[in-house]
Amino acid sequence: MGPTITPIGDCGIRIHFGDEVSVKTNQKIIAYKSLLEKKDCEGITDIVPGYTTLSLFYDPSRYTYKQMFHIIEEIHDKVKIAPEKKAVIYHIPTCYGEPYGVDLHVVAKCNGISPEEVIAIHSGKNYYIYMLGFLPGFPYLGGLEKRIATPRLDTPRLKVPAGSVGIAGEQTGIYPLDSPGGWRIIGRTPVKLFEPEREPSILFEAGNYIRFEPIEADEFHVIIEKVENAAYRIKTTEYVGG
Repeated sequence: MGPTITPIGDCGIRIHFGDEVSVKTNQKIIAYKSLLEKKDCEGITDIVPGYTTLSLFYDPSRYTYKQMFHIIEEIHDKVKIAPEKKAVIYHIPTCYGEPYGVDLHVVAKCNGISPEEVIAIHSGKNYYIYMLGFLPGFPYLGGLEKRIATPRLDTPRLKVPAGSVGIAGEQTGIYPLDSPGGWRIIGRTPVKLFEPEREPSILFEAGNYIRFEPIEADEFHVIIEKVENAAYRIKTTEYVGG
């Protein structure tokens, strides 16, 4: 059974892929998005992936809902769930704890473990990038261990520094820009996730993975200097499963 299609107002259409949030579902979404982008329809203004949906927005002076519906139907049989290219792991250097991870001890206390155990658990696996959003380059990641899941703040902070690594419920993510936010901050990366003048400006692509690599404060400052001088290259490796 294929996905279902519903309208969004008079200039949008949404493809629903069921209710299961999984890597397999996300790969279907990425496959549909890729084929729609290759069609290069000038009247499509935006394509927005979600955990279980793909939303298209279009110019109603160019397309009707019925025409958009048929465009989507045409690609059903062409979709290949297998990724077009092998996934990579982005290795993100992260300095955990004070002064950058102001909530590390709170996360540890909430879960009845030590801060060192939080770091070991958080940095001990690969996180799948389901989508980017909220801010340019903000990765929504799957795979956080329930052992370190922690509720978000009751009152969001007015400013969370760029590079902050946080936990909210059973999610983890990285703030690409200074921003208000209510996630529990456990560390910070010196890597810039979003740079308008860089090509590509956003560091990550959905469908790949992130692995957090613990570093000490002195290495954090060394990397910061390299980043500022455009002399730092993020480490990537091929994802082979597990």
